[in-house]
Amino acid sequence: MGSSQAAVSFLTNVARAAFGLGVAATALNSSLYTVDGGQRAVLFDRFRGILDETVGEGTHFLIPWVQKPYIFDIRTRPHTFSSISGTKDLQMVNLTLRVLSRPDTNRLPLIVQNLGLEYDEKVLPSIGNEVLKAVVAQFNADQLLTDRPHVSALVRESLIRRAKDFNILLDDVAITHLSYGAEFSRAVEQKQVAQQEAERSKFVVMKAEQERRAAIIRAEGESDAAKLISDATAAAGMGLIELRRIEASREVASTLAKSPNVAYLPGGNNMLMALNAGR
Repeated sequence: MGSSQAAVSFLTNVARAAFGLGVAATALNSSLYTVDGGQRAVLFDRFRGILDETVGEGTHFLIPWVQKPYIFDIRTRPHTFSSISGTKDLQMVNLTLRVLSRPDTNRLPLIVQNLGLEYDEKVLPSIGNEVLKAVVAQFNADQLLTDRPHVSALVRESLIRRAKDFNILLDDVAITHLSYGAEFSRAVEQKQVAQQEAERSKFVVMKAEQERRAAIIRAEGESDAAKLISDATAAAGMGLIELRRIEASREVASTLAKSPNVAYLPGGNNMLMALNAGR
């Protein structure tokens, strides 16, 4: 009987020790939290609120139930959003903007108090649309292409300044896509066709002008040649014309003599052609 009571007492003590170790392990586990690489933590205290100190990487202690950690990823993350904006000449433009953002690690307690953990999703799309509309409204539709570096620089400067008001740092801002509405694209196409027609008409006019000048020069040359011939004839008589006629006849005779399709027939009325001897 005594041995059984001792065994029961021993088992009770073991159970109590195991329970105590379990409670201690649970309390210890709930008192620890880990901040991984590229992260920072902000503690919320039920009695003091958000603590001003930012906790770095590693394993840290907290008071269970009283304190709660908020873990932030402070690495640069990409965000992409689109906006349809109106230009200075009332054309609609569709732009896509890509930004690389990260929180200001020295301002994490303020970010938790004002925005929460999803700070970037709450802030960046709204200020991005605001900046894009404000900048695009300063330019005509064609200037967005010709002055694209200047437009990108204005968007970058304005967006970095606006994001800083919310304790967000932007490492890069870029316009990745730009497209116009159907009406503007149609107008651009019609303008190109009109320019091509104008260039073609200009070429036709220039060609006609050159042909007119060539005709005038040709007529002047022929007039000068006729005058020279007339003067030469008046000075030397008809001998020059006869000489030119003889030279021309000689050239004609030489050309005909070389042709196999030419036959020479004697003149006169006694020539018999195609006679049939059998009749």
